[in-house]
Amino acid sequence: MIKRFISYYAPHKKMFAADMLASLLIAVCDMFYPMITRSIINDFVPNSRLRPLVVWCCVLLVIYFVKAGLNWFVQYYGHIIGVKMQAAMRRDVFNHLQKLPFKYFDNNKTGTVMSRIINDLMDISELAHHGPEDLFLSIILFGGAFALLSTVSLKLTLIIFIFIPFLIWFAVDKRTKMREAFLQNRREVGEINATLENSITGIRVSKAFTNSDYENARFERGNKAFVKARARSYKVMADFSSGSTLITDILYLVGLAAGAYFTFTGEINFGDFTAFLLFINAFISPIRRIIGFIEQYNNGMTGFRRFCELMDEEPEADAPDAVELTEVKGDIAFNNVHFKYNERAEVTETAGQGDDGEKDKKDKKKKKKSQQEQEHEHEPKPPIENKPVLVDLSFDLPAGRTVALVGPSGGGKTTICHLIPRFYDVDSGSITLDGHDVRNVTLESLRGAIGIVQQDVFLFTGTIMENIAYGRPGASEEEVIEAAKRANIHDFIAGLPEGYSTYIGERGIMLSGGQKQRISIARVFLKNPPVIILDEATSALDNATELLIQQSLEELCRGRTTLVVAHRLSTIRHADEIIVISDDGIMERGTHAELLEMDGVYTTLYNSQFAGLER
Repeated sequence: MIKRFISYYAPHKKMFAADMLASLLIAVCDMFYPMITRSIINDFVPNSRLRPLVVWCCVLLVIYFVKAGLNWFVQYYGHIIGVKMQAAMRRDVFNHLQKLPFKYFDNNKTGTVMSRIINDLMDISELAHHGPEDLFLSIILFGGAFALLSTVSLKLTLIIFIFIPFLIWFAVDKRTKMREAFLQNRREVGEINATLENSITGIRVSKAFTNSDYENARFERGNKAFVKARARSYKVMADFSSGSTLITDILYLVGLAAGAYFTFTGEINFGDFTAFLLFINAFISPIRRIIGFIEQYNNGMTGFRRFCELMDEEPEADAPDAVELTEVKGDIAFNNVHFKYNERAEVTETAGQGDDGEKDKKDKKKKKKSQQEQEHEHEPKPPIENKPVLVDLSFDLPAGRTVALVGPSGGGKTTICHLIPRFYDVDSGSITLDGHDVRNVTLESLRGAIGIVQQDVFLFTGTIMENIAYGRPGASEEEVIEAAKRANIHDFIAGLPEGYSTYIGERGIMLSGGQKQRISIARVFLKNPPVIILDEATSALDNATELLIQQSLEELCRGRTTLVVAHRLSTIRHADEIIVISDDGIMERGTHAELLEMDGVYTTLYNSQFAGLER
């Protein structure tokens, strides 16, 4: 863990070395004041030596200006190192998130993931800057103070150092409790972030159902849990801070009493006694730095453990012998496919386990949790789906043809759409594209060959131009406009005051459902894939809008292999083949006319939608 953390310093080793050198010089500057004070009291004042007194006071003033400059350098460039390390970690974790499979996002809330990327990394940044600096300064000051104290009186120095083992024992004893308290803190911050993200995203639903009281109560539960967790961490911090302060205060008292006694007995003079008291302050300063470092270390490393947990999640990966698809025709085949969603994996915080051998302790502590705390900790889990969704499913989707999937909800239609681009992998059987098992081709080439239009359109915050261009980053403005024309959205965009530069708000909130859908279709036009998947692409639209969108979709699907999932049977009458699928598998298949002649499930579905209308 430590080695992994240190690796992020590598790109900044020159600046880090300069920062440590500046810290060393600051420590050296701090040693001058007691030394010069001792000379002033023992020599310059008693012997009326005015000239060296003025000279050394001037020297001390220069040292203070140098120290101020060094402190500025350490504060500024040290924090810059921390921020750059934080940015590198954030870049790494964001890149890693792009590679994680769908199941990770099924099992983890967005707000919790955001907490790891933002809150945790902020504390890591502070540790990256202050940690090495405080530790290095403490060691230098500690060693320097010991050496200088010894020049005054070795007996006094040894008396002071008797307290160090007690301070170390106390710090080690409190370290484990602090780590666990900080970890619980981060869990609750993640829960609050998740609740906030969920509530803000769904604010229109909340207002529509006048459920502000419910949302407030739900947030307050998480807020109270956070307060409890924070209170526990502050209690541990208070124990640690007050205990360590007590030990250092007693250390100073013993030094004061012993120094006074040695002065009284004549073993040291008054100047040595004054210098000794100043050196004790220089000695206590690194101790306090170490105390602060321990607290900061626990906070920062707890965040780094959570960062590592996320980075260690298994990403999507190409097979070792994966081939790249080229000149895709779009011939798709499902061969005896079996698939079920795995049970939701228990998302546990493993930080510290195995690192310090604390698992048994944590298990015991978990048993002591109140029932209310346990319920809160595990409250927001998605439903578990563990029964088979697809069993021995086989069908062909020939290149350039359109196959529609219809049937009751829960039959696996959307799952089929997710399996083709390998958002999930089949449990057994195979799915092939142009004869290649999709597990044996590169993910980039596979997904690059597939365009997906879904019912729930996601548009990014930004402009219309940016959202359409997302289909093929780097496309020219002319290509974007051509894609919009083919999606029947250009005239609408051109009529806007800012045209393609129109800002559409978060998730395209300033657009209607039909407008968002046509922008998503334009995005796929720009991508120009040989395979199209339409997953309930028009089911949320009104009939007039659906008719307009259908024209765009027909243009999009022309000459491409198309898989359509639809509840509205009017949209798939002209499909080359319609497959009726339920949780028992394929029930019927054929053209629209053939299925009506069968007078089976499809006919029942059709009649329920078009009762009283001619076929």
